[in-house]
Amino acid sequence: PAEPGAEPPALPSTHSPAARRAGSQQLIPRSLAESRPAGRGQGPERGLKVRSLVETPRPPPGSDPEDEPEGGPGALRRGLRSTSYRRAVVSGVDLDGSANCKKKNRMSQPILKAVVEDKEKFSSLGRIKKMLRGQGTFDGEENAVLYQNYKEKALDIDSDEDSEPQEQKLDDKVVFHYKPLRSTWSQLSVVKKNGLSEGISQEERKRQEAIFEVISSEHSYLLSLEILIRMFKNSRELSLTMTKTESHHLFSNITDVYEASKKFFEELEARHQNNIFIDDISDIVARHAGCTFDPYVKYCSNEVYQQRTLQRLLATNPAFKEALSRIESHEDCRNLPMISFLILPMQRVTRLPLLMDTICQKTPKDSAKYENCKQALKEVSKLVRLCNEGARKMERTEMMYTINSQLEFKIKPFPLVSSSRWLVKRGELTAYVEDAGLFSKRTSKQQVYFFLFNDVLIITKKKSEESYNVTEYSLREQLLVLPCAGEEPSCSPAKNAAGMLHAGRASASHLFRLVLLSNHAGDRGEMLLGAETQSDRARWITALGQDGDGHHTDRTTLAQVEIIRTYTAKQADELSLQVADVVLVYQKVNDGWYEGERLRDGQRGWFPSECARAITCRATLDKNMERMGRLLGLETNV
Repeated sequence: PAEPGAEPPALPSTHSPAARRAGSQQLIPRSLAESRPAGRGQGPERGLKVRSLVETPRPPPGSDPEDEPEGGPGALRRGLRSTSYRRAVVSGVDLDGSANCKKKNRMSQPILKAVVEDKEKFSSLGRIKKMLRGQGTFDGEENAVLYQNYKEKALDIDSDEDSEPQEQKLDDKVVFHYKPLRSTWSQLSVVKKNGLSEGISQEERKRQEAIFEVISSEHSYLLSLEILIRMFKNSRELSLTMTKTESHHLFSNITDVYEASKKFFEELEARHQNNIFIDDISDIVARHAGCTFDPYVKYCSNEVYQQRTLQRLLATNPAFKEALSRIESHEDCRNLPMISFLILPMQRVTRLPLLMDTICQKTPKDSAKYENCKQALKEVSKLVRLCNEGARKMERTEMMYTINSQLEFKIKPFPLVSSSRWLVKRGELTAYVEDAGLFSKRTSKQQVYFFLFNDVLIITKKKSEESYNVTEYSLREQLLVLPCAGEEPSCSPAKNAAGMLHAGRASASHLFRLVLLSNHAGDRGEMLLGAETQSDRARWITALGQDGDGHHTDRTTLAQVEIIRTYTAKQADELSLQVADVVLVYQKVNDGWYEGERLRDGQRGWFPSECARAITCRATLDKNMERMGRLLGLETNV
């Protein structure tokens, strides 16, 4: 017996009352619970409790379930109330050591899906899988990633560093299962099971990843097109709010585009299923780009009507706007706006050359596969050029007819409409005019509106938003633009006029001179012009001066930026950009605008600097220039 006041004897922590209470509720593998010796102070009831948290013991064959002893498994099923909690706790742990128990045991291998995957769920998966039956690798929820959320690794400026996803460095005490948004070739179960990625060189593994990305991204793109057609184009609720013409302008031949993509994907998938180690897909890409993808040209040519129709309907048709909002909020659309679906064909077709170029990079240059890949790259680049030309031609033609109808010539008329003419820039400027008085010279200012085309400048005075009086015009080759030093109004001919100085500083202090060597009447003229912002001044000087030296600039000396936010051009001299685009920067203006050249097709224009992030890695800069050389060396615009 212990003496009064003496400290109680120490008990091992494993034998303490707290440990005993907690121990009866602990989760352990079934194999350990069953193999524990019965003679270690553990009664049968406690042993059943341990097993009941894993799975309910099954009665032996021939036994009657009514004969279960009191306190047996049936009574202990109360411990399974918090099923979802226990699934989370034991997620990924193999609690069933017996192979013949797996089919009947619902909790033997519970799965906890990653949060990012839950976001990608949608109820229409079953319908889509029926439409794309037999795709094997791409069956299943984990592959239901819409193209809006799919980022091709080939578009990543650092994609060549490592084609494997980086392993997350986890705390040893924290264990959770990470599931990527989509699978790569190396992550496919059949590749892992057969150790294919370990049996090939690193360059060949990267080539397989690039080939697989063409297939997986096409599958994702196809899913998004299916939703566009089913939820928006075929929506009776939406169609009742607009005319057939408006519906045609919105959706054009999207069904034909979908069918072309489906044929392309099915052929790619068939080759993938035939052999998980794909030898080449260049022949498939070249064949479909040369004939099957014709619907893309028509769809892209309709882009100007599509955007204008959508903007007008949203602004003037409340019923359309309300119906569209309801459809966009449907779980199948994942709260994505319809415009994000409508622009997908344009995005997809411009990304194909980059995907094929990545395969070219990973293919040995002395092999026949490399020549096949170059031919496929040439075909998809030609397709993009046709799409770009179709879209530009349609937009330019309509713009020319619109402007021509708004101009009123007070001088000798000029035949404006021409298939070889297009608008380069338009806008309002402040002109400072020197008036000679009887005793002194006086400078006044007036507003002028310029229409600058690729071959002629039309100078007008604005009467209204849709009416302009033409006062002068000159061929573009007869223009000479000169910046004013310091951008101060003091460079004016009337630099001593106090009124001129005040007016210049107040409204348009960003000045430049425009010399017309020969105008419509054959006379020489000179104008002092002011822009409202520094970037506006730079843009007019670039446009009017044609920037002849820019095309001879050594591209390797230019800064490069990666686009981090989509930008849609709002003026003729601006550049539309997609996320992950790379742009070479020719000019930077302090008020937040860059002039640059898009790497994938050589198009130049202006864009806000806030949409871009500087690229500083020397290796990445060099790789981008090599890629641009390949893309622009195809005698196409892409």
